[in-house]
Amino acid sequence: MLQKSTIHFLEQIASNNNKPWFDEHRNEYLSVKADFEHLAADVLKGMGELDPVFKDINAKDCVMRIFRDVRFSKDKTPYKTNLGAGFSSGGKSFPGAGYYLHIQPGGQSFAGGGMWQPESPKLKAIRQEIDYNFDEFNKIINDKHFKKMFGQIEGEKLVKVPKGYADDNPAIEYLKLKSFTVGCKISDTDLTKKGIDKKVVDAFTTMKPFVDFLNRSVE
Repeated sequence: MLQKSTIHFLEQIASNNNKPWFDEHRNEYLSVKADFEHLAADVLKGMGELDPVFKDINAKDCVMRIFRDVRFSKDKTPYKTNLGAGFSSGGKSFPGAGYYLHIQPGGQSFAGGGMWQPESPKLKAIRQEIDYNFDEFNKIINDKHFKKMFGQIEGEKLVKVPKGYADDNPAIEYLKLKSFTVGCKISDTDLTKKGIDKKVVDAFTTMKPFVDFLNRSVE
């Protein structure tokens, strides 16, 4: 579980997003970072029982920086108002599909996964895999537990049918997708309760066939 002080810090930085305030509260941030890394380590431990690849991943390699890259953004606020961690065979740095944990007070926390806006070659490969193996893909995303936890696949869609496919293709609505992600919300009260790591691992376990399908597509 996360400490209440971690949630309080995130609430505070949302309204004090500037370097002087951050410098004054740097020690608090270091405690927040350590707290989140501890949660990430617990998640990795649970995932390691599901897939051995996670047993060799360090939590620090999964946790993302709080510092924003503002070089190409109109929003020049220097810090993120959330904590994020990416889980894959390469920690947060992995070009394929993976798992993501987002912590942000105000009902914006979630456990998600998949592949967001893959580059053109990978996008084409995923569409081909869905087209060739739609029965398998359809079974994964319509699994009772999967649908209850995540609902539908999220992602921006093309308006027109992608080149090379017919509009009567049974998988056409998924072939139009430009991203392939799912997620389930985590309430603010759950963040500071024991067992939050198990809740996250359960979500990741449920989406594993979906993530595996995407990664198989781009291998």
